[in-house]
Amino acid sequence: MASREALEAELARNHTFAQRVRTLREERGWTRERLAKEAGVRPNTLARLEGGGAIQPGFFTVGGIADALGVSLDELFRQSEVSPGLWSAGYEGRDIDSFVTSLLDAQIGMVADVRLTPISRKPGFSKTRLGQALGEAGIEYTHLRGLGNPKENRAPFWEGRITEGRARFRTLLRCEAAQSDLDELAGHALQSRVAVLCFEKDEERCHRQVVLQTIRKRTSLAVTPLA
Repeated sequence: MASREALEAELARNHTFAQRVRTLREERGWTRERLAKEAGVRPNTLARLEGGGAIQPGFFTVGGIADALGVSLDELFRQSEVSPGLWSAGYEGRDIDSFVTSLLDAQIGMVADVRLTPISRKPGFSKTRLGQALGEAGIEYTHLRGLGNPKENRAPFWEGRITEGRARFRTLLRCEAAQSDLDELAGHALQSRVAVLCFEKDEERCHRQVVLQTIRKRTSLAVTPLA
């Protein structure tokens, strides 16, 4: 049985491969269908490979993709430079597979969960299952409970009293636990691409906007909505 370290190394290698294939394909302005045709592989196989999960690409598949893209095998597995930054991610209306695909497409390295209690009725989005799905895709997961919005401050966001809800949440961020988690989040964002996660699709109705604004002031990093 393979060791945990060996499995993690294999996932990291697959993730690097997935990132490079997507980056090189997009630089050429090719669709997945175009690359699949040029490389002689099935479109669904290429989609799975670009997902960067547990699938192990075969030698002839990798060779065909390298030939189609006009690069060496070494170039195909070389870690690409990814600029750090912040992404705003709401999982409302998403399923876990499409959500993870969006993260991979944005080359996200970590998901920072700012839900107070990371449980969900949507399959795959409770803490344990979400962490597993992200880990299989080579994405780190961290739960920053100190940045969660308490139940008593959720009604203003739901009822349209956004300014009131944000103002109260800003006062809550002054506590020691929140400040510690803000420091941790800022440190991660300066080193990799971090998606700040909560439920609401519309950031305007979510406390994570305050979190993102606070981190942006600390780091000067831009905030990008997750597609």
